[in-house]
Amino acid sequence: MRYLALAADYDGTLAHHGKVSSSTIDALKRLKDSGRKLVMVSGRELEDLFTTFEHAELFDRLVLENGALLYNPATREETILAEPPPPQLVEMLYARGVSRISAGRVIVATWEPHQKEVLEVIQDLGIERQVIFNKGAVMVLPSGTNKATGLAAGLLQLGLSPHNCVAIGDAENDHTFLAASECGVAVSNALNSLKERADLVTTADHGHGVEELIDRMIDDDLASLNQKLKRHGLLVGKTADGTERRLDPFGVNLLIAGSSASGKSTITTGLLERLENKGYQFLIVDPEGDYSTLNGASVLGDASRAPLVEEVLDFLKTPTHNVVVNLLGIPLDQRPSFFDSLLPRLQALRSSKGRPHWVLVDEAHHLLHAQWKPGEQNFTGQKMGLTLITVHPESVSQAALERVTAAIVLGERPDKTLHAFCQAAGKPLPLAPEGALSRGDALLWEVNRDEVVVVHTEPPKTERRRHSRKYAEGNLGPDRSFYFRGPAKKLKLKAQNLTLFLQIAEGIDEETWLFHLEQGDYAEWFREGIKDEDLAAATEKIAASKLSADESRGAVRAAVEARYTLPSDRATGHEEKEDQPAK
Repeated sequence: MRYLALAADYDGTLAHHGKVSSSTIDALKRLKDSGRKLVMVSGRELEDLFTTFEHAELFDRLVLENGALLYNPATREETILAEPPPPQLVEMLYARGVSRISAGRVIVATWEPHQKEVLEVIQDLGIERQVIFNKGAVMVLPSGTNKATGLAAGLLQLGLSPHNCVAIGDAENDHTFLAASECGVAVSNALNSLKERADLVTTADHGHGVEELIDRMIDDDLASLNQKLKRHGLLVGKTADGTERRLDPFGVNLLIAGSSASGKSTITTGLLERLENKGYQFLIVDPEGDYSTLNGASVLGDASRAPLVEEVLDFLKTPTHNVVVNLLGIPLDQRPSFFDSLLPRLQALRSSKGRPHWVLVDEAHHLLHAQWKPGEQNFTGQKMGLTLITVHPESVSQAALERVTAAIVLGERPDKTLHAFCQAAGKPLPLAPEGALSRGDALLWEVNRDEVVVVHTEPPKTERRRHSRKYAEGNLGPDRSFYFRGPAKKLKLKAQNLTLFLQIAEGIDEETWLFHLEQGDYAEWFREGIKDEDLAAATEKIAASKLSADESRGAVRAAVEARYTLPSDRATGHEEKEDQPAK
Protein backbone atom coordinates (compact mmCIF):
# COMPACT_ATOMS: atom_id res chain seq x y z
CA MET A 1 0.00 0.00 0.00
CA ARG A 2 1.03 3.57 -0.63
CA TYR A 3 -1.16 5.09 2.08
CA LEU A 4 -0.77 3.44 5.46
CA ALA A 5 -2.25 6.19 7.64
CA LEU A 6 -5.13 8.66 7.66
CA ALA A 7 -4.66 11.87 9.66
CA ALA A 8 -7.95 13.69 10.26
CA ASP A 9 -8.89 16.99 11.87
CA TYR A 10 -11.72 16.82 14.39
CA ASP A 11 -13.99 19.89 14.46
CA GLY A 12 -15.50 20.60 11.04
CA THR A 13 -14.00 17.46 9.56
CA LEU A 14 -14.69 14.29 11.53
CA ALA A 15 -17.23 16.11 13.70
CA HIS A 16 -20.22 18.33 12.91
CA HIS A 17 -21.17 20.63 15.78
CA GLY A 18 -18.72 18.67 17.96
CA LYS A 19 -20.22 15.22 17.31
CA VAL A 20 -19.07 12.33 15.08
CA SER A 21 -21.84 10.37 13.39
CA SER A 22 -22.20 6.60 13.73
CA SER A 23 -21.61 6.13 9.99
CA THR A 24 -18.28 7.96 10.28
CA ILE A 25 -17.31 5.76 13.23
CA ASP A 26 -18.13 2.69 11.12
CA ALA A 27 -15.94 4.03 8.30
CA LEU A 28 -13.04 4.58 10.71
CA LYS A 29 -13.37 0.98 11.85
CA ARG A 30 -13.29 -0.21 8.22
CA LEU A 31 -10.08 1.69 7.65
CA LYS A 32 -8.52 0.13 10.75
CA ASP A 33 -9.57 -3.31 9.53
CA SER A 34 -7.70 -2.63 6.25
CA GLY A 35 -4.44 -2.54 8.23
CA ARG A 36 -4.01 1.23 8.21
CA LYS A 37 -3.34 3.58 11.11
CA LEU A 38 -5.55 6.44 12.31
CA VAL A 39 -4.24 9.73 13.68
CA MET A 40 -6.43 12.57 14.92
CA VAL A 41 -4.93 16.04 14.52
CA SER A 42 -6.86 18.70 16.42
CA GLY A 43 -6.54 22.02 18.17
CA ARG A 44 -8.56 20.69 21.11
CA GLU A 45 -7.18 19.96 24.54
CA LEU A 46 -7.25 16.37 25.78
CA GLU A 47 -9.88 16.71 28.52
CA ASP A 48 -12.05 18.84 26.27
CA LEU A 49 -11.96 16.20 23.51
CA PHE A 50 -12.92 13.44 25.92
CA THR A 51 -16.08 15.33 26.95
CA THR A 52 -17.44 15.08 23.41
CA PHE A 53 -15.76 12.05 21.76
CA GLU A 54 -16.06 8.51 23.12
CA HIS A 55 -14.07 6.56 20.54
CA ALA A 56 -10.49 7.70 21.10
CA GLU A 57 -9.40 4.04 21.20
CA LEU A 58 -9.94 3.85 17.43
CA PHE A 59 -6.96 6.13 16.93
CA ASP A 60 -3.35 5.06 17.13
CA ARG A 61 -2.29 8.58 18.11
CA LEU A 62 -4.02 11.83 19.03
CA VAL A 63 -2.15 15.00 18.06
CA LEU A 64 -3.78 17.71 20.16
CA GLU A 65 -3.33 21.37 21.09
CA ASN A 66 -2.57 22.14 17.44
CA GLY A 67 0.55 19.96 17.44
CA ALA A 68 1.84 20.59 20.97
CA LEU A 69 0.62 17.38 22.65
CA LEU A 70 0.85 13.75 21.54
CA TYR A 71 -1.35 11.14 23.20
CA ASN A 72 -1.34 7.35 22.84
CA PRO A 73 -4.85 6.04 23.63
CA ALA A 74 -3.60 2.47 24.05
CA THR A 75 -1.17 3.36 26.85
CA ARG A 76 -2.62 6.75 27.91
CA GLU A 77 0.87 8.15 27.59
CA GLU A 78 1.23 11.88 26.97
CA THR A 79 4.20 13.45 25.18
CA ILE A 80 4.50 17.21 25.42
CA LEU A 81 6.08 18.41 22.17
CA ALA A 82 6.72 22.07 23.01
CA GLU A 83 7.55 24.37 25.90
CA PRO A 84 4.60 25.16 28.23
CA PRO A 85 3.62 28.84 28.57
CA PRO A 86 4.68 30.96 31.53
CA PRO A 87 1.88 31.22 34.16
CA GLN A 88 1.86 35.01 33.78
CA LEU A 89 0.46 34.68 30.24
CA VAL A 90 -2.99 33.62 31.38
CA GLU A 91 -2.94 35.95 34.40
CA MET A 92 -2.13 38.98 32.25
CA LEU A 93 -4.86 38.09 29.74
CA TYR A 94 -7.44 37.99 32.53
CA ALA A 95 -6.09 41.31 33.81
CA ARG A 96 -6.75 42.84 30.38
CA GLY A 97 -10.38 41.74 30.48
CA VAL A 98 -10.10 38.59 28.37
CA SER A 99 -12.59 36.22 30.02
CA ARG A 100 -12.94 33.26 27.62
CA ILE A 101 -9.58 31.56 28.02
CA SER A 102 -8.63 27.89 27.94
CA ALA A 103 -5.17 26.56 28.71
CA GLY A 104 -3.82 23.09 28.00
CA ARG A 105 -0.41 21.57 28.56
CA VAL A 106 1.07 24.07 26.08
CA ILE A 107 -1.69 25.89 24.21
CA VAL A 108 -3.45 29.02 25.46
CA ALA A 109 -6.57 29.88 23.49
CA THR A 110 -9.22 32.56 23.42
CA TRP A 111 -11.52 34.03 20.76
CA GLU A 112 -11.65 36.98 18.44
CA PRO A 113 -11.61 39.94 18.85
CA HIS A 114 -9.06 39.46 21.66
CA GLN A 115 -6.06 38.99 19.36
CA LYS A 116 -4.97 42.56 20.17
CA GLU A 117 -4.70 41.81 23.89
CA VAL A 118 -2.95 38.50 23.15
CA LEU A 119 -0.27 40.20 21.06
CA GLU A 120 0.21 42.92 23.68
CA VAL A 121 0.76 40.34 26.46
CA ILE A 122 3.24 38.37 24.34
CA GLN A 123 5.17 41.58 23.68
CA ASP A 124 5.09 42.66 27.34
CA LEU A 125 6.38 39.26 28.50
CA GLY A 126 9.10 39.24 25.85
CA ILE A 127 8.43 35.60 24.96
CA GLU A 128 8.61 33.87 21.59
CA ARG A 129 5.09 32.80 20.75
CA GLN A 130 3.03 32.59 17.57
CA VAL A 131 -0.68 33.32 17.20
CA ILE A 132 -2.73 30.93 15.05
CA PHE A 133 -6.28 31.68 13.92
CA ASN A 134 -8.89 29.00 13.39
CA LYS A 135 -12.49 29.94 12.62
CA GLY A 136 -12.60 32.66 15.26
CA ALA A 137 -10.32 30.93 17.76
CA VAL A 138 -7.06 32.66 18.70
CA MET A 139 -4.42 30.09 19.71
CA VAL A 140 -1.06 30.92 21.31
CA LEU A 141 1.75 28.40 20.80
CA PRO A 142 5.55 28.29 20.73
CA SER A 143 7.01 29.32 17.38
CA GLY A 144 7.31 26.42 14.96
CA THR A 145 4.64 24.32 16.65
CA ASN A 146 1.76 23.39 14.37
CA LYS A 147 -0.28 20.44 13.18
CA ALA A 148 2.44 19.38 10.73
CA THR A 149 5.13 19.11 13.42
CA GLY A 150 2.75 17.25 15.71
CA LEU A 151 1.73 14.84 12.96
CA ALA A 152 5.39 14.18 12.11
CA ALA A 153 6.06 13.27 15.77
CA GLY A 154 3.05 10.96 15.88
CA LEU A 155 3.96 9.20 12.65
CA LEU A 156 7.54 8.81 13.83
CA GLN A 157 6.32 6.93 16.90
CA LEU A 158 4.38 4.65 14.55
CA GLY A 159 7.41 4.16 12.27
CA LEU A 160 5.61 5.83 9.38
CA SER A 161 6.54 8.60 6.97
CA PRO A 162 4.31 11.58 6.07
CA HIS A 163 4.78 10.33 2.50
CA ASN A 164 2.61 7.34 3.38
CA CYS A 165 -0.12 9.45 4.97
CA VAL A 166 -3.34 11.08 3.76
CA ALA A 167 -4.47 14.17 5.68
CA ILE A 168 -7.97 15.69 5.70
CA GLY A 169 -9.15 18.97 7.20
CA ASP A 170 -11.33 22.04 6.81
CA ALA A 171 -9.80 25.18 8.33
CA GLU A 172 -6.89 27.67 8.44
CA ASN A 173 -4.77 25.64 10.84
CA ASP A 174 -5.00 22.58 8.60
CA HIS A 175 -2.86 23.99 5.79
CA THR A 176 0.41 22.81 7.30
CA PHE A 177 -0.39 19.18 7.91
CA LEU A 178 -2.19 18.75 4.59
CA ALA A 179 0.87 20.15 2.79
CA ALA A 180 3.23 17.91 4.79
CA SER A 181 1.33 14.73 3.87
CA GLU A 182 1.66 12.86 0.59
CA CYS A 183 -1.99 13.57 -0.18
CA GLY A 184 -3.93 16.51 1.29
CA VAL A 185 -7.73 16.40 1.21
CA ALA A 186 -10.31 19.06 2.07
CA VAL A 187 -13.90 18.26 2.97
CA SER A 188 -16.49 20.09 0.87
CA ASN A 189 -17.35 22.44 3.75
CA ALA A 190 -13.71 23.56 4.08
CA LEU A 191 -12.54 27.12 3.61
CA ASN A 192 -11.98 28.02 -0.02
CA SER A 193 -8.31 28.75 0.64
CA LEU A 194 -7.80 25.16 1.84
CA LYS A 195 -9.79 23.63 -1.02
CA GLU A 196 -7.69 25.57 -3.55
CA ARG A 197 -4.49 24.00 -2.24
CA ALA A 198 -5.77 20.48 -1.54
CA ASP A 199 -4.99 17.53 -3.80
CA LEU A 200 -8.61 16.40 -3.50
CA VAL A 201 -11.88 17.97 -2.36
CA THR A 202 -14.60 15.56 -1.27
CA THR A 203 -18.12 15.90 -2.62
CA ALA A 204 -19.62 15.33 0.84
CA ASP A 205 -19.16 17.52 3.91
CA HIS A 206 -17.82 16.90 7.42
CA GLY A 207 -17.71 13.24 8.49
CA HIS A 208 -19.45 12.09 5.33
CA GLY A 209 -16.54 13.54 3.37
CA VAL A 210 -14.16 11.51 5.55
CA GLU A 211 -16.26 8.41 4.81
CA GLU A 212 -15.99 9.14 1.09
CA LEU A 213 -12.20 9.38 1.38
CA ILE A 214 -11.96 6.17 3.42
CA ASP A 215 -13.96 4.24 0.83
CA ARG A 216 -11.60 5.44 -1.90
CA MET A 217 -8.54 4.48 0.16
CA ILE A 218 -9.86 0.98 0.73
CA ASP A 219 -11.04 0.62 -2.86
CA ASP A 220 -7.84 1.48 -4.78
CA ASP A 221 -5.38 3.11 -2.35
CA LEU A 222 -6.18 6.42 -4.12
CA ALA A 223 -4.48 5.18 -7.29
CA SER A 224 -6.87 7.30 -9.33
CA LEU A 225 -5.22 10.41 -7.82
CA ASN A 226 -1.68 9.56 -8.92
CA GLN A 227 -1.81 11.81 -11.98
CA LYS A 228 -2.91 14.76 -9.83
CA LEU A 229 -0.11 14.50 -7.26
CA LYS A 230 2.38 16.50 -9.32
CA ARG A 231 3.72 18.57 -6.42
CA HIS A 232 5.96 15.70 -5.33
CA GLY A 233 7.51 15.04 -8.75
CA LEU A 234 11.29 14.54 -8.90
CA LEU A 235 12.93 16.80 -11.45
CA VAL A 236 15.03 14.94 -14.03
CA GLY A 237 15.77 17.92 -16.28
CA LYS A 238 14.38 20.21 -18.95
CA THR A 239 13.74 19.74 -22.64
CA ALA A 240 15.09 22.19 -25.23
CA ASP A 241 11.98 24.38 -24.90
CA GLY A 242 12.41 24.63 -21.12
CA THR A 243 9.68 22.15 -20.19
CA GLU A 244 10.43 20.37 -16.93
CA ARG A 245 10.30 16.59 -16.96
CA ARG A 246 9.65 14.93 -13.62
CA LEU A 247 9.21 11.40 -12.31
CA ASP A 248 6.63 10.28 -9.79
CA PRO A 249 8.54 9.51 -6.58
CA PHE A 250 6.17 6.60 -5.97
CA GLY A 251 5.69 3.67 -8.28
CA VAL A 252 8.42 4.35 -10.81
CA ASN A 253 10.86 1.54 -11.56
CA LEU A 254 13.74 3.38 -13.15
CA LEU A 255 16.65 2.29 -15.33
CA ILE A 256 19.72 4.55 -15.50
CA ALA A 257 22.00 3.16 -18.21
CA GLY A 258 25.02 4.33 -20.14
CA SER A 259 28.69 3.73 -20.80
CA SER A 260 31.41 4.34 -18.21
CA ALA A 261 31.95 8.01 -17.34
CA SER A 262 28.73 9.01 -19.12
CA GLY A 263 27.32 10.80 -16.05
CA LYS A 264 25.18 8.08 -14.42
CA SER A 265 26.49 8.84 -10.93
CA THR A 266 25.90 12.58 -11.40
CA ILE A 267 22.27 12.05 -12.39
CA THR A 268 21.81 9.52 -9.59
CA THR A 269 23.31 11.86 -7.00
CA GLY A 270 21.00 14.65 -8.14
CA LEU A 271 17.94 12.43 -7.81
CA LEU A 272 19.04 11.27 -4.37
CA GLU A 273 19.58 14.85 -3.27
CA ARG A 274 16.06 15.75 -4.34
CA LEU A 275 14.62 12.67 -2.65
CA GLU A 276 16.33 13.66 0.59
CA ASN A 277 15.13 17.27 0.32
CA LYS A 278 11.55 16.05 -0.04
CA GLY A 279 11.86 13.64 2.89
CA TYR A 280 11.62 10.35 1.00
CA GLN A 281 13.63 7.47 2.42
CA PHE A 282 16.11 5.77 0.09
CA LEU A 283 18.51 2.85 0.23
CA ILE A 284 21.46 2.35 -2.13
CA VAL A 285 23.02 -1.04 -2.73
CA ASP A 286 26.58 0.05 -3.55
CA PRO A 287 28.86 -2.79 -4.75
CA GLU A 288 31.91 -0.61 -5.46
CA GLY A 289 31.82 2.03 -2.71
CA ASP A 290 30.93 4.89 -5.06
CA TYR A 291 28.44 6.45 -2.62
CA SER A 292 30.39 6.17 0.62
CA THR A 293 30.49 9.96 1.18
CA LEU A 294 26.98 10.75 0.01
CA ASN A 295 25.43 13.52 2.08
CA GLY A 296 22.35 12.64 4.10
CA ALA A 297 22.92 8.88 4.29
CA SER A 298 24.49 6.43 6.73
CA VAL A 299 27.02 4.03 5.21
CA LEU A 300 26.93 0.44 6.43
CA GLY A 301 29.93 -1.70 5.54
CA ASP A 302 33.29 -0.87 3.99
CA ALA A 303 36.26 -2.62 2.41
CA SER A 304 37.19 -4.28 5.70
CA ARG A 305 33.72 -5.07 7.08
CA ALA A 306 30.70 -6.60 5.40
CA PRO A 307 27.29 -5.06 6.14
CA LEU A 308 24.67 -7.17 7.90
CA VAL A 309 21.07 -7.45 6.75
CA GLU A 310 19.80 -6.96 10.30
CA GLU A 311 21.73 -3.71 10.80
CA VAL A 312 20.37 -2.39 7.49
CA LEU A 313 16.82 -3.08 8.65
CA ASP A 314 17.55 -1.56 12.05
CA PHE A 315 18.65 1.72 10.46
CA LEU A 316 15.61 1.77 8.21
CA LYS A 317 13.24 1.58 11.19
CA THR A 318 13.52 5.37 11.46
CA PRO A 319 11.76 6.99 8.48
CA THR A 320 14.32 9.83 8.30
CA HIS A 321 17.33 7.48 7.96
CA ASN A 322 18.75 6.93 4.47
CA VAL A 323 21.20 4.08 4.00
CA VAL A 324 24.09 3.19 1.70
CA VAL A 325 24.87 -0.55 1.81
CA ASN A 326 28.56 -0.76 0.88
CA LEU A 327 29.42 -4.26 -0.42
CA LEU A 328 33.21 -3.85 -0.76
CA GLY A 329 33.73 -6.09 2.27
CA ILE A 330 31.88 -8.98 0.58
CA PRO A 331 33.75 -11.14 -1.96
CA LEU A 332 32.66 -10.34 -5.50
CA ASP A 333 31.05 -13.71 -6.17
CA GLN A 334 29.05 -13.53 -2.91
CA ARG A 335 27.49 -10.10 -3.47
CA PRO A 336 24.50 -11.35 -5.51
CA SER A 337 23.55 -13.81 -2.77
CA PHE A 338 23.77 -11.04 -0.15
CA PHE A 339 21.43 -8.95 -2.28
CA ASP A 340 19.08 -11.93 -2.63
CA SER A 341 18.89 -12.16 1.16
CA LEU A 342 18.33 -8.41 1.57
CA LEU A 343 15.65 -7.85 -1.09
CA PRO A 344 12.78 -9.89 0.43
CA ARG A 345 13.39 -8.23 3.80
CA LEU A 346 13.13 -4.83 2.14
CA GLN A 347 9.92 -5.89 0.46
CA ALA A 348 8.48 -7.02 3.79
CA LEU A 349 9.36 -3.65 5.33
CA ARG A 350 7.68 -1.89 2.43
CA SER A 351 4.53 -3.94 2.93
CA SER A 352 4.28 -2.97 6.59
CA LYS A 353 5.71 0.58 6.59
CA GLY A 354 5.73 1.70 2.95
CA ARG A 355 9.49 2.31 3.10
CA PRO A 356 12.18 2.69 1.89
CA HIS A 357 10.50 4.67 -0.85
CA TRP A 358 13.36 4.14 -3.30
CA VAL A 359 15.83 1.28 -3.57
CA LEU A 360 18.74 1.94 -5.92
CA VAL A 361 20.88 -0.93 -7.17
CA ASP A 362 24.24 0.11 -8.62
CA GLU A 363 26.05 -2.29 -10.96
CA ALA A 364 22.67 -3.98 -11.49
CA HIS A 365 24.12 -6.22 -14.23
CA HIS A 366 26.14 -7.94 -11.51
CA LEU A 367 23.63 -8.13 -8.65
CA LEU A 368 20.65 -8.83 -10.93
CA HIS A 369 22.50 -10.69 -13.68
CA ALA A 370 20.77 -12.19 -16.70
CA GLN A 371 20.39 -15.62 -15.04
CA TRP A 372 18.96 -14.15 -11.83
CA LYS A 373 15.46 -15.30 -10.94
CA PRO A 374 13.43 -13.44 -8.31
CA GLY A 375 12.20 -15.27 -5.26
CA GLU A 376 8.48 -15.71 -4.88
CA GLN A 377 8.11 -12.57 -2.77
CA ASN A 378 10.81 -10.37 -4.28
CA PHE A 379 8.70 -8.60 -6.86
CA THR A 380 5.20 -9.44 -5.70
CA GLY A 381 3.16 -6.24 -5.88
CA GLN A 382 6.30 -4.29 -6.72
CA LYS A 383 4.97 -0.78 -7.10
CA MET A 384 7.58 1.33 -5.34
CA GLY A 385 10.77 2.75 -6.74
CA LEU A 386 13.41 0.24 -7.76
CA THR A 387 16.21 1.97 -9.66
CA LEU A 388 18.68 -0.10 -11.66
CA ILE A 389 22.00 1.54 -12.57
CA THR A 390 24.10 -0.26 -15.14
CA VAL A 391 26.54 -0.07 -18.03
CA HIS A 392 25.04 -3.19 -19.60
CA PRO A 393 21.22 -3.31 -19.53
CA GLU A 394 21.30 -6.35 -21.80
CA SER A 395 23.07 -8.23 -18.98
CA VAL A 396 20.40 -7.49 -16.37
CA SER A 397 17.74 -10.04 -15.45
CA GLN A 398 14.70 -9.89 -17.70
CA ALA A 399 12.49 -10.29 -14.61
CA ALA A 400 13.82 -6.95 -13.35
CA LEU A 401 13.85 -5.19 -16.73
CA GLU A 402 10.24 -6.11 -17.44
CA ARG A 403 9.17 -3.96 -14.48
CA VAL A 404 11.04 -0.84 -15.61
CA THR A 405 8.58 2.02 -16.17
CA ALA A 406 11.07 4.77 -17.07
CA ALA A 407 14.59 4.89 -18.48
CA ILE A 408 17.31 7.54 -18.41
CA VAL A 409 19.95 6.70 -20.99
CA LEU A 410 23.31 8.43 -21.52
CA GLY A 411 26.63 7.94 -23.29
CA GLU A 412 28.02 8.15 -26.79
CA ARG A 413 25.21 6.14 -28.43
CA PRO A 414 22.26 6.27 -26.04
CA ASP A 415 19.93 5.09 -28.83
CA LYS A 416 21.87 1.81 -29.00
CA THR A 417 21.75 1.44 -25.21
CA LEU A 418 17.99 2.02 -25.28
CA HIS A 419 17.66 -0.57 -28.04
CA ALA A 420 19.64 -3.09 -25.97
CA PHE A 421 17.34 -2.48 -23.00
CA CYS A 422 14.15 -2.87 -25.03
CA GLN A 423 15.41 -6.06 -26.64
CA ALA A 424 16.41 -7.57 -23.29
CA ALA A 425 13.15 -6.51 -21.60
CA GLY A 426 10.90 -7.59 -24.45
CA LYS A 427 9.53 -4.07 -24.87
CA PRO A 428 8.66 -2.41 -28.21
CA LEU A 429 11.42 -0.09 -29.36
CA PRO A 430 10.33 3.57 -29.34
CA LEU A 431 11.54 6.11 -31.89
CA ALA A 432 14.57 7.76 -30.30
CA PRO A 433 17.03 10.48 -31.40
CA GLU A 434 20.20 8.96 -32.81
CA GLY A 435 23.84 9.85 -32.23
CA ALA A 436 25.81 11.40 -29.42
CA LEU A 437 24.30 13.85 -26.92
CA SER A 438 25.71 17.08 -25.57
CA ARG A 439 27.35 16.98 -22.16
CA GLY A 440 24.69 16.87 -19.43
CA ASP A 441 21.98 15.61 -21.79
CA ALA A 442 20.19 12.25 -21.60
CA LEU A 443 17.35 10.39 -23.23
CA LEU A 444 14.26 10.05 -21.06
CA TRP A 445 11.65 7.45 -21.92
CA GLU A 446 8.58 6.87 -19.81
CA VAL A 447 7.46 3.46 -21.00
CA ASN A 448 3.77 4.36 -21.16
CA ARG A 449 4.58 7.14 -23.64
CA ASP A 450 5.50 6.84 -27.30
CA GLU A 451 8.02 9.67 -27.22
CA VAL A 452 11.66 9.60 -26.15
CA VAL A 453 12.81 13.09 -25.23
CA VAL A 454 16.22 14.67 -24.80
CA VAL A 455 16.51 16.39 -21.43
CA HIS A 456 19.30 18.52 -20.07
CA THR A 457 19.61 16.84 -16.70
CA GLU A 458 19.46 18.77 -13.46
CA PRO A 459 22.81 18.40 -11.64
CA PRO A 460 23.08 18.04 -7.86
CA LYS A 461 23.29 21.29 -5.92
CA THR A 462 26.29 20.16 -3.92
CA GLU A 463 29.39 18.60 -5.39
CA ARG A 464 29.96 15.06 -4.18
CA ARG A 465 33.47 14.57 -2.88
CA ARG A 466 34.22 11.01 -3.88
CA HIS A 467 35.98 8.65 -1.54
CA SER A 468 36.15 5.15 -2.85
CA ARG A 469 38.92 2.86 -1.72
CA LYS A 470 39.06 1.29 -5.13
CA TYR A 471 39.98 4.65 -6.68
CA ALA A 472 41.96 6.23 -3.86
CA GLU A 473 43.71 3.26 -2.28
CA GLY A 474 42.53 0.03 -3.84
CA ASN A 475 43.82 -2.12 -6.67
CA LEU A 476 42.05 -1.38 -9.94
CA GLY A 477 43.75 -4.31 -11.61
CA PRO A 478 46.10 -4.37 -14.59
CA ASP A 479 43.46 -3.44 -17.17
CA ARG A 480 42.36 -0.28 -15.38
CA SER A 481 45.69 0.88 -13.93
CA PHE A 482 47.68 3.75 -15.41
CA TYR A 483 51.15 3.07 -16.84
CA PHE A 484 53.77 5.81 -17.10
CA ARG A 485 55.81 4.66 -20.13
CA GLY A 486 57.33 7.89 -21.47
CA PRO A 487 57.82 8.95 -25.10
CA ALA A 488 60.29 6.16 -25.82
CA LYS A 489 58.17 3.57 -23.97
CA LYS A 490 61.15 2.59 -21.85
CA LEU A 491 59.27 2.91 -18.57
CA LYS A 492 56.51 0.77 -17.07
CA LEU A 493 55.55 2.47 -13.83
CA LYS A 494 52.16 1.15 -12.75
CA ALA A 495 49.66 3.28 -10.80
CA GLN A 496 46.84 1.04 -9.62
CA ASN A 497 45.00 3.86 -7.83
CA LEU A 498 44.97 7.64 -7.48
CA THR A 499 47.33 7.70 -4.51
CA LEU A 500 50.04 5.85 -6.42
CA PHE A 501 49.35 7.95 -9.50
CA LEU A 502 50.13 11.15 -7.57
CA GLN A 503 53.18 9.57 -5.94
CA ILE A 504 54.69 8.52 -9.27
CA ALA A 505 53.70 11.81 -10.91
CA GLU A 506 55.80 13.68 -8.33
CA GLY A 507 58.90 11.63 -9.17
CA ILE A 508 58.96 11.17 -12.93
CA ASP A 509 60.91 13.46 -15.24
CA GLU A 510 59.30 16.46 -16.92
CA GLU A 511 59.43 14.94 -20.41
CA THR A 512 57.48 11.85 -19.34
CA TRP A 513 54.92 13.90 -17.42
CA LEU A 514 54.26 16.32 -20.29
CA PHE A 515 54.21 13.53 -22.88
CA HIS A 516 51.26 11.79 -21.24
CA LEU A 517 49.53 15.08 -20.38
CA GLU A 518 49.67 16.44 -23.92
CA GLN A 519 48.58 13.13 -25.43
CA GLY A 520 45.51 13.17 -23.22
CA ASP A 521 46.48 9.95 -21.47
CA TYR A 522 45.69 11.22 -17.98
CA ALA A 523 42.26 12.52 -19.03
CA GLU A 524 41.49 9.24 -20.78
CA TRP A 525 42.42 7.24 -17.66
CA PHE A 526 40.32 9.46 -15.42
CA ARG A 527 37.42 9.03 -17.81
CA GLU A 528 37.68 5.30 -18.48
CA GLY A 529 39.61 3.85 -15.54
CA ILE A 530 38.37 6.10 -12.72
CA LYS A 531 34.98 6.76 -14.36
CA ASP A 532 35.12 10.45 -13.52
CA GLU A 533 34.08 12.68 -16.41
CA ASP A 534 34.48 15.89 -14.39
CA LEU A 535 38.08 15.10 -13.46
CA ALA A 536 38.83 14.14 -17.08
CA ALA A 537 37.40 17.43 -18.35
CA ALA A 538 39.39 19.41 -15.77
CA THR A 539 42.59 17.64 -16.84
CA GLU A 540 41.89 18.39 -20.51
CA LYS A 541 41.63 22.07 -19.64
CA ILE A 542 44.94 21.88 -17.78
CA ALA A 543 46.60 20.24 -20.81
CA ALA A 544 45.24 22.96 -23.11
CA SER A 545 46.63 25.71 -20.86
CA LYS A 546 50.25 24.91 -21.85
CA LEU A 547 51.52 25.14 -18.28
CA SER A 548 55.02 24.09 -17.28
CA ALA A 549 55.58 20.57 -15.99
CA ASP A 550 55.59 21.68 -12.35
CA GLU A 551 52.57 23.93 -12.79
CA SER A 552 50.51 21.28 -14.58
CA ARG A 553 51.56 18.62 -12.06
CA GLY A 554 50.28 20.83 -9.26
CA ALA A 555 47.06 21.63 -11.11
CA VAL A 556 46.28 17.95 -11.79
CA ARG A 557 47.07 17.06 -8.18
CA ALA A 558 44.76 19.85 -6.96
CA ALA A 559 41.99 18.63 -9.28
CA VAL A 560 42.27 15.09 -7.89
CA GLU A 561 42.35 16.24 -4.27
CA ALA A 562 39.33 18.50 -4.78
CA ARG A 563 37.28 15.48 -5.76
CA TYR A 564 38.69 12.64 -3.66
CA THR A 565 39.56 12.04 -0.04
CA LEU A 566 42.99 10.44 -0.18
CA PRO A 567 44.60 8.55 2.74
CA SER A 568 46.88 11.44 3.78
CA ASP A 569 49.21 14.04 2.35
CA ARG A 570 52.10 11.75 3.22
CA ALA A 571 50.76 9.16 0.76
CA THR A 572 51.12 11.60 -2.14
CA GLY A 573 54.57 12.67 -1.13
CA HIS A 574 53.91 16.42 -1.18
CA GLU A 575 54.51 17.00 2.48
CA GLU A 576 58.10 17.92 1.63
CA LYS A 577 59.20 21.46 2.46
CA GLU A 578 61.38 23.59 0.24
CA ASP A 579 64.01 23.85 2.94
CA GLN A 580 64.40 20.08 3.27
CA PRO A 581 67.72 18.77 1.99
CA ALA A 582 67.68 16.98 -1.34
CA LYS A 583 68.12 13.23 -1.22
